[in-house]
Amino acid sequence: MSRLPEHDLPPGRHRLLKEHLMTEIRRADATDRRALSRRWLHPALAAAAVATAAAVTFVVLPSSDGGASVRPTGKAAAVLEDIALAAGDAGGGYGEIRDDQFVYVDSKVSYAGYEEGKGTTIQPLHRSEEWTSVDGTRKGLVREDGRGQWSTDPDPAPGKPGYDITTNYRHLSTLPTDPEKMYDWLAEVGPAHSGQKTHQAMFVLVGDLIRDAIMPPEQGAALFRAVARIPGVKVVENVVDAAGRRGVAITRDDPDNPTRDEWIFDAKTFEFLGERSVATEDYSNIKKGRVTSNTAILGRAVVDRAGQRP
Repeated sequence: MSRLPEHDLPPGRHRLLKEHLMTEIRRADATDRRALSRRWLHPALAAAAVATAAAVTFVVLPSSDGGASVRPTGKAAAVLEDIALAAGDAGGGYGEIRDDQFVYVDSKVSYAGYEEGKGTTIQPLHRSEEWTSVDGTRKGLVREDGRGQWSTDPDPAPGKPGYDITTNYRHLSTLPTDPEKMYDWLAEVGPAHSGQKTHQAMFVLVGDLIRDAIMPPEQGAALFRAVARIPGVKVVENVVDAAGRRGVAITRDDPDNPTRDEWIFDAKTFEFLGERSVATEDYSNIKKGRVTSNTAILGRAVVDRAGQRP
């Protein structure tokens, strides 16, 4: 049986674990492998996947669909503008954030995994708590029901490989505050670390940035305005997150795999509630429409030490 490793969470953990799961499914299920081989010809990150632990969706293939920005229009652009305005107003409740502090995120999560003889299995929802160093220089901590707790390594230093996709608060504070420049940054960094098509790599990178972090207000506003420029982004209404909260989702169909990632926001306040992945067609033993991973953010705070609850 393949399990999520109980140790450090390196940068890019979300997209890497996608590939780990899909590689095992393809290896185990010859029928699905033949049916899907036209799209999954070159796994991008399987070698590194076993070193990851995060919400599971699925990887896409290396190729390019272009990175040119488009003018945002339609309902998705309108909703993302509301989300950007809400993000720009957020963050004031944390006070002054010191480098020696930790960002705390309390979540309900459910991951997909592969078990020999059973195919893809979906865990029951359970609690996960994560403490991340504000400036990335200190060890973090993860506690997860059923798995115990473990330390996470400090982030790579500025200029080192992987630094540009770290989610510590100080790094996020250096990202562009102009939407066009943020779009260009996503178009450069996303594909460089995932091997995905440009627009999908950008979309997945944003999900990695917002899930287990506190995004500074100006960068948060720019981030969602940049997302509005990504082709193929859509709105799904009346979506329910892992905590039973109803909201509106921003989503984009994965062009190379049978899934879509959905970021769920409160329909009135436009606060980020969580993320889930949904099968867009049958594969392995998963039926179309099934939620294959789920993360509901229950709370965020800034605390003085790893392991401290607000």
